[in-house]
Amino acid sequence: MDDSEFLASYDPGAFPAVAVTVDVVALTIREGALHVLLVERGEQPHAGRWALPGGFIRPEEDLPEAAARELAEETGLAPRVHIEQLASYGAPGRDPRMRIVSVSYLAFAPRLPDPRAGSDAADAAWRRIDRLPELAFDHDRILGEGLERARAKLEYTPLATTFVDETFTITELRGVYETVWGVPLHAGNFHRKVLSVPGFVEGTGQTTEGGGTRGGPRARLYRAGDARLLHPALLRPAREEAAG
Repeated sequence: MDDSEFLASYDPGAFPAVAVTVDVVALTIREGALHVLLVERGEQPHAGRWALPGGFIRPEEDLPEAAARELAEETGLAPRVHIEQLASYGAPGRDPRMRIVSVSYLAFAPRLPDPRAGSDAADAAWRRIDRLPELAFDHDRILGEGLERARAKLEYTPLATTFVDETFTITELRGVYETVWGVPLHAGNFHRKVLSVPGFVEGTGQTTEGGGTRGGPRARLYRAGDARLLHPALLRPAREEAAG
């Protein structure tokens, strides 16, 4: 039996129905705090509760396309952010409608605008990570694992440079680490470590227009380098202490 004969007699209905969705953990820094993008569900199940933006994939879509589309449809944000796959979630009962497997994505960008609700969302908003309600479905777990992924990636990749503008100061870059990690960092040590990592940042030859709120010399401006991995890694303080 060749493929055409097999497919002609194949019955998809002989197997349990399973649907596939995408969910997006979109992170940005606003007013010095880490925020996640949430939507208020306008339809059942869990109508009125907050959740990560997402929805069912379409037959003609690949998964990243579906994630970008859902982000745009439910929040009005154009898919112009860094986005990468996080994990898959398929526990029985995670969705009361039917057996649904969700493929989650992480999205990062600096200074994203206020979202606007669309599609089946009643509202959409950036919410501070430390001031969140209980989320619908298993989205608390997805968000928690997304945050840990982001915090870990700051250690060994140049992810932090996606949270700042094209040119930035070392102080601004340190602010990203402090905000995402949730801990203060020693300014001098951080500056030394960043400049010791080959390809992490490169100087522009330019400086800021002023010397900051306290005056002083103007700060040097940098841009992201060509490194894909940071070596040596910039470990979180607790992990650095544990490593001795």
